[in-house]
Amino acid sequence: MNIILLKPYVAKKKFGQHFLCKRSIVNKIINILNPKKHELLIEVGPGLASLTKPICNILDKLIVIELDKELSKFLIQSQLSQKIKIFIQDVNIFDFREIAVKTYRLLRIFGNLPYNISVSFILYLIQFKTYIFDMYFMVQKEVAERFVALPGSKLYGRLSVISQCYYDIFLCFHVLPISFFPEPQVQSIFIKITPKILSLYSKYHINCLNIVTLAAFQKRRKMLKNSLSNIFTEDTLLYLGINPFERAENVSVFNYCKMANFLYFSKYNKN
Repeated sequence: MNIILLKPYVAKKKFGQHFLCKRSIVNKIINILNPKKHELLIEVGPGLASLTKPICNILDKLIVIELDKELSKFLIQSQLSQKIKIFIQDVNIFDFREIAVKTYRLLRIFGNLPYNISVSFILYLIQFKTYIFDMYFMVQKEVAERFVALPGSKLYGRLSVISQCYYDIFLCFHVLPISFFPEPQVQSIFIKITPKILSLYSKYHINCLNIVTLAAFQKRRKMLKNSLSNIFTEDTLLYLGINPFERAENVSVFNYCKMANFLYFSKYNKN
């Protein structure tokens, strides 16, 4: 049977819940994730355990983070209770560093993310990138495509720049709405994310990257010398090797990061 039988449960819209119910998709995810017994895995939003259960068959211990108290209670009372450590918490405030430091291991994070938190959560994880080995998430198709969009694309924007500055992102496979219960209105893509640990761009520069990209993409059709006039002079852009007559949608990730670095060191880190 290719359909996973889920316990009777009414999905909560406020949590953006869509549970994986197709066994072939679960198997595909596990094959890509390829968990090893000694690794430290954290599942975000285990839901009704369609992924949790088969992964627990491989690992001695799995950490799961679930905000829904009803689903947390279901997991605690299930046969998986001996294999999992549950944190009933919002993942957007969870301290992933603490777990990595306590266990002396890099984290492998995965999950079927609610669409309403996927972007904020993946960007939130940037601050923990030195403690993360890799991540695997199910996200909305359009969001996945924005993550990997290149300059000149209609989808290329702030999300593309910020995520590509700190992550290597790979689109693994597409997933149809029929693979979930209840079915979402959109298609999904399962993605792999690897933090750029050796990136020249410090996690502390992200505020400067936010400032630059926000100004540029708010007026994406304007030339940089106009959209960024409150941040950089035309001479500064030329000094950085950036064409001031370029438009935001055509500027490379490298050049955005170069501008963020310059802003960071010239205005916010003078000491």
